[in-house]
Amino acid sequence: MREIKNVLICGLGAIGTIYAEKLRDCTDLRILTDKERFERYTKNPIIFNGKELHFNYILPEEKDFTADLIIIATKFNGLFDVIKNIKNFVCENTIIMSLLNGVKSEKFIADTYGKEKVLYSYFIGHSSMREGRNIKHDGVNKIVFGSVEKSENIRIVRNFFDKVGINYIVPNDIIYSMWLKYMLNVSSNQISAILRMTFGNMMNNPKCMEFIVETMKEVQTVAKAEGVKNTDKMIEDALLQFRQMSPEGKTSMLQDIEAGRKTEVEIFAGDMIKFGKKHNIPTPYNTVLKGLVEIIQG
Repeated sequence: MREIKNVLICGLGAIGTIYAEKLRDCTDLRILTDKERFERYTKNPIIFNGKELHFNYILPEEKDFTADLIIIATKFNGLFDVIKNIKNFVCENTIIMSLLNGVKSEKFIADTYGKEKVLYSYFIGHSSMREGRNIKHDGVNKIVFGSVEKSENIRIVRNFFDKVGINYIVPNDIIYSMWLKYMLNVSSNQISAILRMTFGNMMNNPKCMEFIVETMKEVQTVAKAEGVKNTDKMIEDALLQFRQMSPEGKTSMLQDIEAGRKTEVEIFAGDMIKFGKKHNIPTPYNTVLKGLVEIIQG
């Protein structure tokens, strides 16, 4: 019976570190890195909830390790480097999960390694707070994953997550769930980054919530055109999840703006505008959001 023993994590950011810390003592874990990051992490380890973390790092050119499970947790702009750099670690039975934002990363991975290896997946939970090499997280998190077709990989990953204590959900419709998360990102992340608002700031501002709902309507219309089912309840479901966020939490895009990092505006408003053009759907809110984020990030 197939089981997961060897795990490769790509990305030690706000999300990747949560699962690297969880798995480092209960499986054969490697963290994919390059030479520059290897030296940095070795000299100045990541500090997670006040504790220095030391991992087994692996460089892309190494050939003495293959992974049963690969978890990709970089920013979207690092995806194509990761796709290239995991080549030596992918074997016949490797399962690949991408926790990236957006709704396109699984396709790009499947184009290289085959759709049978890829599970649709994403992270949902309270935001990690990242400042330099310090990352803090309150432990509220889940990995949502699934497959469009029946897949034995779902059972294998469920068994592994149960064994190591990773919270997860396997929804009935993973595509709907992916677009629901995308709706949350497109609406709240961008607005929070422009207005420098926490989740609580946004929740307590009626005008801000009106703007968020109007932005959600654009995602809803595009999702329906893309063939997503049950889109009539998407906004209600998205708002329910939004209100469960920690009021003091900051979206990843706001944290990127504050730290001077490149944002993911291209996979949020940028892709929404492209979807809109594809289906002849106006996207005025996302057009404005994209322009404002680009002004702020320079």
